[in-house]
Amino acid sequence: MDKIIGIGNALVDVLARVNDDSIINELQLTKGGIELIDKDRYIYISGMVEAMDTHMASGGSAGNTIRALGILGCNVGFIGKIGEDTPGTFYKASCERDGVSASLITSPLPTGVATTFITPDGERTFADYLGAAATLEADDLTAEMFKGYSYLYIEGYLVQNHEMILKAAEMAKQEGLQICLDMASYNIVEAERDFFKLLLTKYVDIVFSNEEEARSFTGGKPEDALHDISKLCSVAIVKMGKNGSYIKKGTETIRVEAIQVDTVIDTTGAGDYFAAGFLYGLTSGYSFAKCAQIGSLLASKVIQVVGTELQPAVWKEIKSTINDIVSE
Repeated sequence: MDKIIGIGNALVDVLARVNDDSIINELQLTKGGIELIDKDRYIYISGMVEAMDTHMASGGSAGNTIRALGILGCNVGFIGKIGEDTPGTFYKASCERDGVSASLITSPLPTGVATTFITPDGERTFADYLGAAATLEADDLTAEMFKGYSYLYIEGYLVQNHEMILKAAEMAKQEGLQICLDMASYNIVEAERDFFKLLLTKYVDIVFSNEEEARSFTGGKPEDALHDISKLCSVAIVKMGKNGSYIKKGTETIRVEAIQVDTVIDTTGAGDYFAAGFLYGLTSGYSFAKCAQIGSLLASKVIQVVGTELQPAVWKEIKSTINDIVSE
């Protein structure tokens, strides 16, 4: 099985379920979006959620994907930056627990925290204080970090640091890695459309996007966006939530249905887990259809819990169902 290394924001998630949109509106956050906040605003929001029922878990888009792959038994690594504090220790321990070989650079800044408000419709709204995570820079990267891996998985939230992403991509290509990119968020795609196009054209082999991100990048509906993105890279994936996903490589287009669930609790990590399932299938040598089915399976499980941590019994069920999928 091929080895995968991810690079992303090493964040700890603080998840708060709310009864309606009032706190989101009060904080002037965009529902369903991600807003980067400074330390002062982070302290203010932290004070607001102290009295709420919250759950803490290791997060970050690429981190979620890599940890899920580790639990599935893949050989994985992760590059990120943390503070020398309790959340940083928590994050490091979670990587070790889930079988991730982590290259975690330390910073004098606090570990990044993503405060996540989850509304009854399962939508999540992020207020992200990146802290140490935002200080990951080109000079922190070494060629040694990429040696022995076959794939580099990049989360789109990092693309605002052009120098660092370009250095990571260059080093990965020099070591013979294929590059996977998750577009991450429609508002980041809108702000960085030209840079995303540069990355896809020059470096990226596999692109994951949801329909909002694909529309922000191309202006088109899912099928049209899939076609446009596939012109720039080897494999394009457009996820459409409960409506399934499209995969296109060359002239071949595949549509895979989503696994329907009765109750959506929290959509946090759905895309990250889809990517984990897809990459697990890809590195195992399965067809794109089976890769997407495994991705849909993982996504269907994570949206039924708060956050992105699944119980051992659920992982056991997932592994059994994967065996059923690949034996069909």
